Amino acid sequence: MKCLLQSPDQARIIQSKLQTGKYRSPEEILDLALWLFDECERADAEWVKQVRAKIDAAVTASEQTAPLDGKPFVNQVLVLFDQSNQAKIRTPTLRLGTARSGGKM
Repeated sequence: MKCLLQSPDQARIIQSKLQTGKYRSPEEILDLALWLFDECERADAEWVKQVRAKIDAAVTASEQTAPLDGKPFVNQVLVLFDQSNQAKIRTPTLRLGTARSGGKM
């Protein structure tokens, strides 16, 4: 099958790759590009398969678990945030130049 490049950018990319001396022909570059494209699609399909399996597992688990009451959960999270903020306020901060070591900094 004879294939013509469809854009000046494609020709420029192939020409620049050939000029590096790493590739012997445009066909070698296209073979590699198509192989990488195929690998990328395979990896993407595998990722989708794994994500679907995780979603199915999560749906199954959620069907077997009692639902959470959202209000108490959110209130617990807010309490934890408040406690964290209070701890940060009580923690003394050391400022440069305020140490009482007797020497200059």
